Amino acid sequence: MPVPQRSLGTGGLSVGAVGYGAMSFARPYGQSAEHASDDSADALLGRAVELGVTLVDTADIYRGSEEAIGKALATRRDQVVLATKFGIVRGLTPGGAPVLNGRPEYVRERIESSLALLGTDHVDLYYQHRVDPDVPIEETVGAMAELVAAGKVRHLGLSEAAPDTIRRAHAVHPISAVQTEWSLWSRDIEREVLPLTRELGIGIVPYSPLGRGMLTGRITSREDLPEGDYRRSMPRFSQEAFDANLAAVETVREIARAHDAAPGQIALAWLLAKADDVVPIPGTLHVARLEENSGAARVRLTAAEIARLDALPVHGERESDLGHNWFDGVTPPLR
Repeated sequence: MPVPQRSLGTGGLSVGAVGYGAMSFARPYGQSAEHASDDSADALLGRAVELGVTLVDTADIYRGSEEAIGKALATRRDQVVLATKFGIVRGLTPGGAPVLNGRPEYVRERIESSLALLGTDHVDLYYQHRVDPDVPIEETVGAMAELVAAGKVRHLGLSEAAPDTIRRAHAVHPISAVQTEWSLWSRDIEREVLPLTRELGIGIVPYSPLGRGMLTGRITSREDLPEGDYRRSMPRFSQEAFDANLAAVETVREIARAHDAAPGQIALAWLLAKADDVVPIPGTLHVARLEENSGAARVRLTAAEIARLDALPVHGERESDLGHNWFDGVTPPLR
């Protein structure tokens, strides 16, 4: 049974309730040791289409991802809702700030590159991946709106933007979706961003909805993370926080057993229960995991179970350094 459809924004963008995050093709955590067992992009996206997992989300900074996705979608482009992102020239590095670019000329440059790699004439959902602290959001979104007018983009989104930035952007052109980290152990969005998106009619696309793998229940020790895995440097995976966070995962396991489900399905079902325009995008390189994730749409949590999950404690920050406009991105006022 295919996953049910949900709407993002008010502009007619309809997608499967569970999407697919294609950052995995860029190996964000350095899991190169798993390469031999990875399934191909063609196998993954072919199965995604069969399951009704129609939102396929990538970005120009995910090296190799756009190209892999483009090849896999060559014969099934009209069966998916294709999203990509621009704006990060260089990501977070140890001790260094990212390089962000939201200048209008850069917006125009990056869409042409993405379209070429993806092998398509349009992107269904185009995000600014991180907002540029030196460029008014009105200028960036104005250039993005030009792409809509030109038929190269259908809908617009923002990622990790601050509430005021979202409101200002939405005043220039309707924003269909805001992408942000949201899961049982990343709840920042619920304070200000979520109420604003409810007010403006903007959908939410949570990335890392499985707590960067922790909420699947498959990570039971820091030793399960290979040497060089980026997560070893993240506060929530630190030696000091790991055991406490692992204890919280046991609650997820307990509820999963009651539903004859996987822990990751419970984490995704919790998000799906929050609102009918929330579409998480778990990533994987394995068809079996894709099938498991899509099955979360069939899990119905009770009010008591949701309350238990809401109360789970989380130890440690998302990242070691929360600066650099990486979260709650703001821009200067338009002059």
